[in-house]
Amino acid sequence: MADTIAFHAADKASRYRELLPQLAALLDGEPDLVANLANATAAIRACVPIASWVGFYVRRAREETPELVLGPFQGNVACVRIALGRGVCGTAAAERRTVIVPDVEAFPGHIACDAGSRSEIVVPVLAPDGRLVAVLDLDSYELAAFDDVDAAGLAPIAELLGKLAW
Repeated sequence: MADTIAFHAADKASRYRELLPQLAALLDGEPDLVANLANATAAIRACVPIASWVGFYVRRAREETPELVLGPFQGNVACVRIALGRGVCGTAAAERRTVIVPDVEAFPGHIACDAGSRSEIVVPVLAPDGRLVAVLDLDSYELAAFDDVDAAGLAPIAELLGKLAW
């Protein structure tokens, strides 16, 4: 039976602190990656109400080029494949760093999967051995919706998710 994710804090730093143990409990003992990513997406979206889209792009290696492929998400339909180094997700993946974009129109090479998106944060998800396994992507219809508080709050979540069976 699924647990309910609940938040009592009004400020986002505290909400992220509330999310982490709830998400860890939700994922504990479940071996299925898709189920875990789907539940993580729902929990993060509940935690971050300003997000219009929350989801994962999972790293896949094709013969020609490694790429990110759409994984579980909540929001409008999305781009399916993103090359490493392309757009916000591909940049975060290639550089293995969190990328915060206050205005996506100002980001060179931004991929507009949802024309309404105005800001974005992408956090790399690394396996314990350091391999890039996915990126966690949040979009918003608001300009400058994400900041360093979001980056600090999402980092331990990405670390937790990196420990899943990839």
